[in-house]
Amino acid sequence: MRTQSLILEDKTILTGESFGAQTDASGEVVFNTGMVGYPETFTDPSYHGQILVLTYPLIGNYGVETNSKLKTKDLFSHSFESEKIQIAGLIVREYCKEYSHPQAKQSLENWLKSEGVPAIEGVDTRALTEKLREKGTMLGRITNDKLTKYTFKDPNKQNLVAEVSCKEPIVYEPNTVKIEKQKNTILLYDCGVKLNIIRCLIKRGCRVIRVPWNFELTNYEKIRINGIVISNGPGDPAKCDKTIEQIKNQLAISNPSFLIPILGICLGNQLLALACGAKTYKLKYGHRSQNQPVIDELRNRAYITTQNHGYAVNEKTVPKGWRVWFRNLNDGTVEGLWHQHYPWMSVQFHPEAAPGPTDTEWVFDEWISMINSNE
Repeated sequence: MRTQSLILEDKTILTGESFGAQTDASGEVVFNTGMVGYPETFTDPSYHGQILVLTYPLIGNYGVETNSKLKTKDLFSHSFESEKIQIAGLIVREYCKEYSHPQAKQSLENWLKSEGVPAIEGVDTRALTEKLREKGTMLGRITNDKLTKYTFKDPNKQNLVAEVSCKEPIVYEPNTVKIEKQKNTILLYDCGVKLNIIRCLIKRGCRVIRVPWNFELTNYEKIRINGIVISNGPGDPAKCDKTIEQIKNQLAISNPSFLIPILGICLGNQLLALACGAKTYKLKYGHRSQNQPVIDELRNRAYITTQNHGYAVNEKTVPKGWRVWFRNLNDGTVEGLWHQHYPWMSVQFHPEAAPGPTDTEWVFDEWISMINSNE
C-alpha cells in the first residue's frame, strides 16, 4: 500500500497507509465519535467539504451494502443519506480489510476508490482528536507528495449548500396504503437534506416536495402547502442567503390564516434563527456524534441525540417571542427554538437519526399535529 499524509494548517504532518483513492483532498478537518454507521455518515451532505477523523479505532468491519452507483429510484432501499460519499477525505486508526455482514456487497476500500475519496489508516486518531479539541477544527490536506509549501481550501468560505442541493423540484408520494385524513403536502428546502428526513415524513403520510435551496416560494402559491421543512446541510449558514430570504418572507406574514407551520432541522435551526433576526457563530470543534445529550426545556426531559454541525445560534440575539426549546447538556448551546405564538419550531440535532438513537423522532409527530390543528 502507498503512503499518504495529512497536513494540517499548523504544519503538523501525519503519515499513514492509503486505502482509498490515490488523490489529493483539501478541507476542514473534523472528528466524529460514532462507533457505527459509517455509510450513513459518509453520505451525509452536512460533511461536504470536510476531512473526517473517526475516533472509533476499527472501521470497515461490516463493509458496504451496495456495489453500484445509486439512482433516484434506489435511494429508499438503502441506508445511505444521499446519492454519493460527501466527505472530502477519511482518517482512521485501523482499517478492517476483512468485512462481514449478510447485506455487504463490497469493502469500504473499494467504495472509497470508486467514489474518488482518499483515506488514510495508521494515524494516531486519539492524538489528532485531542489536538482538534484543544485548538479547534483546522484546515487540512491529504496528499501523496512531500510538500514544502501547502495550500488549503476553506470550505466555509464557499456556499456549500448550493453544491449539495437538488437542482429541480422532486416530488415524493407517501407509501402508506391507508391514510386516515387528507395527506399533508410538505415543502422541503433541500440545503443538503439527509434522506431519512424524507423517509420520516413519507411514513407519516406526507407528500414531500423537495426544492432547491434558492427556490422562490411564490412559485408554489397556487398549491396548498401544509408545512415547510428546512433541512440540514453543510457550511456557514450565513452563506445560505436565498433560503433565509424565503423564510423571512414567511415569518413576515401577519394574517394568521396564511401562516404555514415551519420545522427547521440542524442547519435549518440556524437558518430559521437568522431569518427571525438572531445571529450564529462557529463552534470551536462542533458537535459530531451519536451521543449528544440535550434537554427539552419546555418539559424538563433529557434525550440522547445524533448531531453533525459546526455552527450554533447565539442565544443572546434570539428575539422576543422565541424560546429556547432544547439546550445541549455538555456546553449549554442552543439546540432548538420554539415560537410562543406561531407554529414555528426547530431542532439543532437530527430527530431522524440514522445513524444513532431514535429517541427524538417524536418531533416529527408533534410538528405534524401542529399542522393538523392549524388547518
